[in-house]
Order: sequence, then C-alpha cells, then structure tokens
Amino acid sequence: MSASAVKEAALAGEVPLAQPATLHGEAAYAQLAAWHPEVLVVVAYGLLLPPEILALPPHGCLNIHASLLPRWRGAAPIVRALLAGDSCTGVTIMQLDSGLDTGPILLQRPLEILRTHTGGALRAALADLGAQALLEALAGIAAGVLSPTPQPREGATYAARITKAEAVIDWKRPAIEIERQVRAFNPEPVAETRLDGEQLRIYEATAIGDETVSKSTETGAIVEVRDESMMIRCGAGLLAVTRVQRPGRRPVSVSDLSHSLALAGRRLG
Repeated sequence: MSASAVKEAALAGEVPLAQPATLHGEAAYAQLAAWHPEVLVVVAYGLLLPPEILALPPHGCLNIHASLLPRWRGAAPIVRALLAGDSCTGVTIMQLDSGLDTGPILLQRPLEILRTHTGGALRAALADLGAQALLEALAGIAAGVLSPTPQPREGATYAARITKAEAVIDWKRPAIEIERQVRAFNPEPVAETRLDGEQLRIYEATAIGDETVSKSTETGAIVEVRDESMMIRCGAGLLAVTRVQRPGRRPVSVSDLSHSLALAGRRLG
C-alpha cells in the first residue's frame, strides 16, 4: 500500500485529511459537516454517495468524469472509449445525484483520441483537462454564472469495470480491434496471449491492412519478423507487435526477443 498523490499533497500542504472506510453512518457525516463545506468534489471514488452527504453542501457535490456524458457512464470510461474506437472523448463536470453518473452537467471539455493514445496516456491527458475544467466550474459556481443542465436522454452507454479475462487476445478478431485492446490495456492490465504455453504480454502493436498473407494461414501465426516487429495473422489484416514481456522478465522490444528466440513460424494463442 502506498499513499496517493492527493494524500501526499494534502499532508505536504497541512490540509486536513480523513480516510473513512465508508461515508455511510453518523461518524463520517459528522466529520464532513464539521468542515461546513460549500461544495464537495468527487474524483474516481467508485461508490455512490449517501443522500445525507449529497444534501450537505449548499452548492452540491461535483464529480469529474472522464467522458462526455451521457456516453460511458460507469467505472471504466477511458478504456471503453479506446476499445470502442471512439474518435473523441473528454471530461464532464457534473453534479452528483442518486444515480450512477446520471446527474446534471455543469460543463464539458472534449479531447481528440489519437491513434497513439494508450490507456495511460489518455488518462493523463484527461486528468490535466479535468483539473482545468474543475477550476473553471468552481469559479463559475462562485460567481453564480454556471447552471446545471440535465443530461440528454439519447446516447447513454455504460462503461463496465474491466475484467482480467478481457485482456486475453482472440486472434480471430480484426487486427484494428486487437490494436485498440493493446492500447487500452497499457499500462494495465496489459493485453496477453500465449507463446509455447507461457504468458506473453503485449505492450505495443499496430494494425496493418496487409492481405498478401494466404487466407489459409492460421490466425495467431507469426508470419515473419520485419522492421523490428513480429507480424501476426489476425482475423482481418496483420498486427505488427513491437514490445512484449515474458513471465518474470522486463518488457523488451521484439527485436531483442528475436535474438534469443526464433519467432517466425510459431503461433500465438
């Protein structure tokens, strides 16, 4: 266990810090009420706030959510946006209500999803954008110029929690979908497959629309190693894999791996 960046900043700045196991019950409510909060801010809390907490601050409870609501309500909006191949995401500053990310919107800021974005890189970009948006929203509330707007009824989707099983690659899928899987699950839980019966984690890969490979080639087959990549036959197209990790070892380039292991002709999965 290690302290979060928020906790470290609070301790360094001598800001009062509390870490209740739950916000249900009189003790947690009394502790918050004693601070007479004008507004509460929730980030990645993961649980619904009880009604008495929602009603405590006069300006309500704000949430920084990493999507353009109502798309991708729920626990894993960043990864789900990458897996779905969305071209744009963003952050929403919203007021919490009794539902799961269903409260009214105060402001939204969009962000283009680049093909180079991994889950970690997109999370960092949205964290920066979210911090800026939160300060803007708080200033707007204080000035009385920012009003909440109900979420649209159309376009709502749910971003379910990620399971470890979703990290396992199915080589029958199109290469572009597997590329998104690799990007979305970097740095965690990391997309994986099997090589000679052992786990092989894949950190970096790019889909290539190469249909010159015979259709009779099995999916998951390592067709060749070229340009420091191993080319994997997928359900549609090829996947150029460039960075991998074997059990108990550090991540390495495919170029380094190929020096110690003959790859061409083997099959993954």
